[in-house]
Amino acid sequence: MAIPSFKHLLMFWIIVLLEYLTLAQFPDYHSVKIPTTWINSNVSSINVTKPLTWPFYSFNQSSGPFMRILMLKDIEKDMGYACGFASNGEDDAFVFSIGIVRLRQDFLGAQRWTDLELVWFANRNHPIHENGTLQLLQDGDLVLKDVDGTLVWSTGTANKFVSGIKMMETGNLVLHDMYNQSVWQSFDHPTDALLPDKPQMYFKFLVRGERDSFDESYVKAVNGTLALYISSTEPNEPNAVFSRPSRMKYLRYDYDGHLRAYTEGSDQTNDLLVDFIGLCDYPTACGSLELCSNGICSCPGPFIKSNDRENNGCVEASPVECDGKSSHRMDRASDVYYFNYVDTDAAALRGTDEESCQELCLKNCSCKVVLFRYFINFSSGDCYLPSPVLSLINDGKGRRVYESSAFIKLPNDAEKGKSTATRRISIIAGLTGGTVLLIALTVGILIAFNRKHTLQDNIDDYSGEISGLVRFSYEQLKMATGNFQKKLGQGGFGLVYEGVLRDGQKVAVKVLDGFGQGKKEFLAEIQTIGSIHHVNLVRLIGVCAEKEHTILVYDFMSNGSLDKWIFGTTSTQFSIDWQIRRKIIHDIAKGLAYLHEECMQRIVHLDVKPQNILLDENLCAKVSDFGLAKLVDKDQSHIVTRIRGTPGYLAPEWCSAFITEKADVYSFGIVAIEILCGRKNVDYSHSLEHPHLLSLFMEKAENNQLIEMIGNYSDDPQCNTSEVIHMMKLAVWCLQNDFTLRPSMSMVVKVIEGTMDIESHLDYTVPNSQTIAAIKRVADTTTNLFPSILSGPR
Repeated sequence: MAIPSFKHLLMFWIIVLLEYLTLAQFPDYHSVKIPTTWINSNVSSINVTKPLTWPFYSFNQSSGPFMRILMLKDIEKDMGYACGFASNGEDDAFVFSIGIVRLRQDFLGAQRWTDLELVWFANRNHPIHENGTLQLLQDGDLVLKDVDGTLVWSTGTANKFVSGIKMMETGNLVLHDMYNQSVWQSFDHPTDALLPDKPQMYFKFLVRGERDSFDESYVKAVNGTLALYISSTEPNEPNAVFSRPSRMKYLRYDYDGHLRAYTEGSDQTNDLLVDFIGLCDYPTACGSLELCSNGICSCPGPFIKSNDRENNGCVEASPVECDGKSSHRMDRASDVYYFNYVDTDAAALRGTDEESCQELCLKNCSCKVVLFRYFINFSSGDCYLPSPVLSLINDGKGRRVYESSAFIKLPNDAEKGKSTATRRISIIAGLTGGTVLLIALTVGILIAFNRKHTLQDNIDDYSGEISGLVRFSYEQLKMATGNFQKKLGQGGFGLVYEGVLRDGQKVAVKVLDGFGQGKKEFLAEIQTIGSIHHVNLVRLIGVCAEKEHTILVYDFMSNGSLDKWIFGTTSTQFSIDWQIRRKIIHDIAKGLAYLHEECMQRIVHLDVKPQNILLDENLCAKVSDFGLAKLVDKDQSHIVTRIRGTPGYLAPEWCSAFITEKADVYSFGIVAIEILCGRKNVDYSHSLEHPHLLSLFMEKAENNQLIEMIGNYSDDPQCNTSEVIHMMKLAVWCLQNDFTLRPSMSMVVKVIEGTMDIESHLDYTVPNSQTIAAIKRVADTTTNLFPSILSGPR
């Protein structure tokens, strides 16, 4: 027995020694040429990380997170960036990832890459299995396939002259050409971690970590600072700005909403938000539908804690089938808020009342709770229909400039059995009140019938204007959209879906809320554009008004909205050359000129912005979304209306509420400079000294330095610098603070077409901006506003 034991011991030491020698001599393997194929197996990898068990300093060969390393770049003698197939060690699921690894040795001297910390991943939501492949193809595309050959992920770099791939010392995975220029890099596609990288890579967008797949917030790094945005879309100002921690290894926006800095040489993390928000202000402080109060979680009303999985939130104790509004009621919970910041653009209904907000939830079977945020004057507010519902805040009173309540959907109480005496009383009451009940029922039917036909009657009032519109049934549109499956977008008053009519025509189907502002928008749209036609206006094809369904049907615009082209990815922006940009500006001007001067009544759009400019297959621009438009008689000098439109595009005269078509001219000027400069009116990815495009633009215009404002299309051979500057000066004319000094849209068209000159005496001043808090308060009220708040930098 002693001999076999000795052999086994000798074999063990030989294996350990070979492993030590192999790992100690392992090269810095960080670049590969095309073509190359890696198989997700231990044989194909150059190394496999293992967890190091403390305090015995032995490598754990049992289950645990690990990476099959494919490429490795040393950044210190015992630390490097690795990319490869990562697994949690518990199942056959692998993600192509980048991670930080350390080279450690156990008490026997064997070395192993360990301490894996993932900082980037390609296919987090679609893992591959054992023997899946990663291929750098001959055409330059990097593709990830599962074991059955299914394509899971790709860099989309085919035929872009890729010659190789390398792992950089910054943690950046780069596909490069033969001149070592980057074609694709992981830094352009960040996930939940921010690495301290080269100075020129000065901003990144992050998404929430993978626990429940939410993406409400992100962080942006700008010139050595970090800016936090708690919103589904970028607001005008960050919610918090702070300096980047020293010796930061990486920054992670974790699944629980905490922004943590992971530092070198320490197991401690620095929670960067702890000084800015409270315990309950994190989106996952508690589970779904749970109320958070001073860090304590509880379920509202008849809801109970779910035991399905940890911290899953609250569920109905006795779920009730959704069979109409009558099966539920709404219960108010005062002083309940949603997160620390509420994105006003996410409101399902804006400028509405509590009743309409509750009705919206009662009509929606999946709705469990709605939140109503009151305006300062308490006359109305915004209605939020979050999905999914995260943690609710129940200790926020006094910490915000607005009031908020939640309305929780509860089942109606079942009618209990009655005693015999009670039944007798009920019978007597029924007999004596029968006549009254019959009368009330008759009146109720008449009222319901009248309400049912009110919308149709309103449409009939405009029969002269909409004689050319098709009247669709709800079932026709339901069939055309495949039961409203493919969503194109979402606005303040409803959703837009893609559809195909029976004749094969593609359409955009806009389903509006049947209450409040949605109904007003429906009537405004058919009244304004029901009978007008222009090549630069989106054509309204037809309408549907059945019961609670209010739907508009438009021509389908295959290239979407303008904002995606001028504020999108770099490749998208480069595809819009100078001639296309010039044509788009010309198209918008012609569309607005038609509305202002060539219709029976002047039509003031009141919400001109890139999101409301749609592009057809030929990139012809068309003005859309007339839900806020107003009709003005030819002999009427102005209109008086409450504030409407989008902050950042509002003209200074909104302070008086006396509005003319020149408000559209101002908004057109903002859109024009965004197209010409290739950036948003407010953009913190640029220098912190000049985040506001309007103020910088006016400063350059006054100093005859507009050439510095030309966007990234300036390398276009067809770009005539003098033409661009001429168009910029036209935009300055449109942005005069005094609306009487602005040109009409027909004059703008003439300037673009070269038949009229630009006014030479222009005012370059910009109204002073106010704090972001003041701007938000102004946006929520219908009282008179200051010009400096409306048109100043935001």
